[in-house]
Amino acid sequence: MNVIRLLLVDDDPLVRAGLSFMLGGSEDIEIVGEAADGSEVAALVDRTRPDVVLMDIRMPEVDGLAATEELRARKDAPEVVVLTTFHADDQVLRALRAGAAGFVLKDTPPAEIIAAVRRVAAGEPVLSPAVTRQLITQAASPDAYGGRRQTARERITALAERERDVAVAVGRGKSNAEIAQELFMSVATVKAHVSRILTKLDLNNRVQIALLAHDAGLLED
Repeated sequence: MNVIRLLLVDDDPLVRAGLSFMLGGSEDIEIVGEAADGSEVAALVDRTRPDVVLMDIRMPEVDGLAATEELRARKDAPEVVVLTTFHADDQVLRALRAGAAGFVLKDTPPAEIIAAVRRVAAGEPVLSPAVTRQLITQAASPDAYGGRRQTARERITALAERERDVAVAVGRGKSNAEIAQELFMSVATVKAHVSRILTKLDLNNRVQIALLAHDAGLLED
């Protein structure tokens, strides 16, 4: 059994205690550290080498957004899941664009939070198709969208036709199995295409593929 090394980051000690009690009871999850502010995260990551960081957004000195951006810019960065009280928050969008693997609400049932940590550790984003579409819609602000579309379209030209098809399917919130069925390829081939897309476009995860596909206008048909 592979044990998932988890770092908890939240300025509320009661929240940290609750998460530690809840998540630490799972045989496959080990709490390797706790932080009360984003300013503590980089040093703790260096010391504890977590696989996943469960990151609060609002903290007094360095917030979870800045901490996520710093972490995900590093080589061999841990996956980050942001904690929020909102379903669709501009701050969550910033975290996703920075490379967070998704988000969980603070009132999410314990079993779902545990499942979310396991999914992220396995390389899957913690965003349902419905939530992905909601966030992508929120991301398309009229003021910034025009410039993003041109930039996204230029980046998408780096993809081969089949990779582009996979990127569109990822943008629509489909799983690897669903993409394989839709595009008549094996799940292993889908995974290979996703890996190439991430490498070619210098992206962190499937959520960023979805956001880029939307920005490029590939989801409008």
